[in-house]
Amino acid sequence: MTSPTMATVTIWNEYRHEREDDDVAAVYPEGIHETLADILNDDHDVITATLDEPEHGLTTDVLEETDVLLWWGHEAHDEVSESVVERVHQHVLEGLGLIVLHSGHYSRIFKRLMGTTCSLQYREDGATERLWVVDPGHPIANDLEESIELPQTEMYGEPFDVPEPDRLVFVSWFEGGEVFRSGCCYRRGSGRIFYFRPGHETYPIYEHDGVQRVVRNAVDWARPTDGAPRTFGERE
Repeated sequence: MTSPTMATVTIWNEYRHEREDDDVAAVYPEGIHETLADILNDDHDVITATLDEPEHGLTTDVLEETDVLLWWGHEAHDEVSESVVERVHQHVLEGLGLIVLHSGHYSRIFKRLMGTTCSLQYREDGATERLWVVDPGHPIANDLEESIELPQTEMYGEPFDVPEPDRLVFVSWFEGGEVFRSGCCYRRGSGRIFYFRPGHETYPIYEHDGVQRVVRNAVDWARPTDGAPRTFGERE
């Protein structure tokens, strides 16, 4: 692991929409992963990895050097190999921080960690969203106003089939009246997990100052901590 002041962050992205859809390419011409990297480059060592790289870019060596993994997936969840899912799962249990973004709720790794379908309602109509900070004392809410307003986004609505979060930091309201648990914190083994809802590929969500602040805060919160030694099995 790295020093307390700088984490090694790996940003994983399918990188399919940006190469196949002109509307997405216009918003994220270098890929969503590169926009996320720009948010974090000043304070952290950043690596990017994409679906079509060997082992999806998530080799054992990469994960062993990573403190926090960001995951953006949408249309190709089933193309992520079982061996890589198992590898990431094991590293999370051992202390790797994981931040799951937008439709990554359907990723194989998030569903494995949650043990549920992670299903929800959705509507892609460019609705206004307001993310309310419902846990202002949580580190992920540092330096935020009481809400973040996104003028155009995709609606996600309850019910959201995930376990009750350990801490709920954000609740979204949409102009259609729907609400959604948009900032959910979990712990699995020694690893911290944060699910953050915004990030639809056809809107410049990751250019928003408030969203960028949440991403930076989440990385700082999710990074590994030493804790006490853990030993298992029979003792003499």
